[in-house]
Amino acid sequence: MLILAVDTSTRMGSAALLRDTAVLAEISGYEETPYSTRLFRDVEELQNRVNFHLHEVDLFAVAAGPGSFTGLRVGLTAVKAWAEVHQKPVAAISGLEAIAAESQTALTDGTPSTTTSTTNPRYLAPFLDARRGQIFGAVYRNAFQAERNLSLETDESILSPDEFLEMVKGRVAGSSVDFVSPTPEVIAAVRITEAFPGARVIPVSAALAPAIGRLGFERAKRGDVLDAIRLDANYVRRSDAEAAWKDG
Repeated sequence: MLILAVDTSTRMGSAALLRDTAVLAEISGYEETPYSTRLFRDVEELQNRVNFHLHEVDLFAVAAGPGSFTGLRVGLTAVKAWAEVHQKPVAAISGLEAIAAESQTALTDGTPSTTTSTTNPRYLAPFLDARRGQIFGAVYRNAFQAERNLSLETDESILSPDEFLEMVKGRVAGSSVDFVSPTPEVIAAVRITEAFPGARVIPVSAALAPAIGRLGFERAKRGDVLDAIRLDANYVRRSDAEAAWKDG
């Protein structure tokens, strides 16, 4: 299965082409301009590297949120158009789920964490910088031992770091948990380890397109895909313009 995966939810963003779960090519990187303005350029670069046409793609996998309102809108609009024109299915993937899934790749690759334990925890708590002193976060039950599945145990929310830690504490109830993030610096590691003894803080890449593609492949195998019309975003928070209008 040929999969084109894109993530425009953050300033970095990324795009990747996969054959099933194998990454054929990927592009990511920080620039002054938001990733959403570079999406089409990078997809064209993928086409140059791998020599494929969009009509050959079997599945489009896209980050559906949470993240930048404008970035998500651009990425989802592009994928909607491609899926509609080429009559192909879409897998809408949570960026937080992709972050949680990347914890396994990080540990396999030897990425350092706050502890040396290699056992799989019962829960994973992915989080991402949402700016303004807030984070996007959620809690997933870790079932990697059973076909690498993750189950969402809380709402995907925008919270202060303290509120996020309280949400995690209330959900895991003393069970083992790992915290996973491409922006781990937004919560001091000592705050996590003091509140959750034995917990690891696992840094992962901000280039999430490969993980989004692999999760998309698993969704497609289960038949859990969408058409272009049903594809929608999980913004979690209102856009700045909407917030100003409603609060003003």
